[in-house]
Amino acid sequence: MSRSLHKVLAASILCLSAASQLPAQESPQVVTKPSVPILIRPYLPTNIPPVRLTNSGRLNALIRGGKLYLTVQDAIELAVENNLDLEVDRYGPLTAEWNLKRAEAGGPLRGVTQQNIAQNEVTGGQGVLGSEQTTGLLQNTIGGSISNQSGTVSQLGPVTPNLDPDFQNATAFQHLVNPQFNSVVSQTNVLIQDRHFSNSFVQEGLITGGTVQVTANESYLKENAPSDYLNPSVFPQVAITVRQQFAQGFGIAVNRRFIKAGELGVKAARESYRSQMLNTVASVLNLYWNLVAADDELRVRQRALEAAQKFLDDTKKQIELGAEARADIYRAESDAATRGQELAIAQVSVQQQESLLKNAISLNGTADPLIDAVAIVPLDHAEVPASEELPGLRDLLARALAKRPDIILNKINDETQEVLALGTINTLLPNLGTRLSTSDVGQAGASVPGGGASNYYVGGLGTALGQVFRRNFYNQSAAVGFSIPFENRQAQGDFGIDQLAIRQGDLVERRSMNQIVVDISNDVIALRQARARYTQAVDSRALQEQLLDKEQQMFSFGAAQISDVVGARSALLGSQIAETQARAAYARARVALDQVLGETLEKNHVSLDEGLNGRVKRESRLPTQ
Repeated sequence: MSRSLHKVLAASILCLSAASQLPAQESPQVVTKPSVPILIRPYLPTNIPPVRLTNSGRLNALIRGGKLYLTVQDAIELAVENNLDLEVDRYGPLTAEWNLKRAEAGGPLRGVTQQNIAQNEVTGGQGVLGSEQTTGLLQNTIGGSISNQSGTVSQLGPVTPNLDPDFQNATAFQHLVNPQFNSVVSQTNVLIQDRHFSNSFVQEGLITGGTVQVTANESYLKENAPSDYLNPSVFPQVAITVRQQFAQGFGIAVNRRFIKAGELGVKAARESYRSQMLNTVASVLNLYWNLVAADDELRVRQRALEAAQKFLDDTKKQIELGAEARADIYRAESDAATRGQELAIAQVSVQQQESLLKNAISLNGTADPLIDAVAIVPLDHAEVPASEELPGLRDLLARALAKRPDIILNKINDETQEVLALGTINTLLPNLGTRLSTSDVGQAGASVPGGGASNYYVGGLGTALGQVFRRNFYNQSAAVGFSIPFENRQAQGDFGIDQLAIRQGDLVERRSMNQIVVDISNDVIALRQARARYTQAVDSRALQEQLLDKEQQMFSFGAAQISDVVGARSALLGSQIAETQARAAYARARVALDQVLGETLEKNHVSLDEGLNGRVKRESRLPTQ
């Protein structure tokens, strides 16, 4: 069995085995939330699909008999679905969307832990120690606390409050034994206490730069002190606290700047992917036309070898008949050998171009045995139109400014810098904040026989909560604080650095704009030159065909030598190769102009959404035989 037939059979078997794996590749690349009740959904991880390592079904559908039949449109769509660089870059927009989701929650920048502490000390007025604290006799408080790690915030501009409601609770149970060096108050030498407390609060950040906190605490105490007339007792407390900044950190715009930057980041990520997609499609187009040119050259050299071999056979016959000198055979044999070597080089060149294109249109390239075994048959050929209608430079520049992803990215980045600069502008202001708080407490317990507790406080938790909701014992407070840094050099420096960076970015953008004008002009000139070279190559090839025909006629009549025919045939071969190269150069020049104008995707009928999903709607079909 020949090697080529073996590769054909291997490719067919691998094609069938790969087709059975296709359904796993057909789902789009999306992140989904777990299918659980909404109450527990926020605390479970999202479902992120595994990476896709299997080529789309389009690739296998275009393989027949060990050959991959490709139109230029099929090559583009295979690259959109299977190119590994695009597959990597598809995670960019997904990451940007999750960055936006995190920014919408507020809080400090990613990686900074927040300080959340819930604690309880001695409750003022409850029990012996509470009475001592109220009268100022207690120096060292005894209590418990539950806290997590705290972090230091390091970012320019004020920190946006946490915009997600946050509920926290700390509950503790204690058994305390305290020696009483002065038993006047407790009337016991050893104070034994059993207590528990529960501290809860809900906090909500305000997009204006403030916070609202609702706190509900409850403390239970049972002790062995005869002087405690309510024993055991409960002490509930409810408070509402509002904090708001009015200078530094105040305003919706400054506290929403990271959300706005996240929204712009989503747009920027899509444009970045479009840029990569545009460059990939342009690269695939160039690879396809390079393969077409290599195939055309291979066919030219095959015909040249056939012609040289036929001329060699004719020369041998002429020598046998005595019409030619025996020494002429060496020139004919040398010409046939040269054409054979050139054909072998052309075959290797085709294989190299196939390998490059295979790597661009499949996830594994030639590492996949199926892809490595097949030969690519390009079905399209570059066409040079009869005329080239190009608008003026101003019109082309306007099209580029409207469609090029890098131009759109520059605009998005400028807007993002302006939004983030609100943070450094805001830090120029002094600190001015207010705190408003109102709280209600209650206390009740069991009356000790013979004690002097008022009946108003006798009862359980319900009695104490009644006092709270009736606001029998309420406290209200209002506070204003400010901080004014003299000279304010840190804030001034941060502001100056940001503004200078923005101005520098404006100049870089202008420099890029000037370069775009140069690139468009150069590509227009290159396209026109490529067209002129192709026209010249066609004319030269037609002329060389006529010259070869004349030399062969003269040789048949004995008016020309064999070297004349060989020289004419070499000249024709060179002109044919030059024509194929000129045609490919024109196709590449057209690709370059579309790329510099940002029109590669629309000219080749591929949308951004198809690229993000990794699936093209159009079905590919093999040509009818």
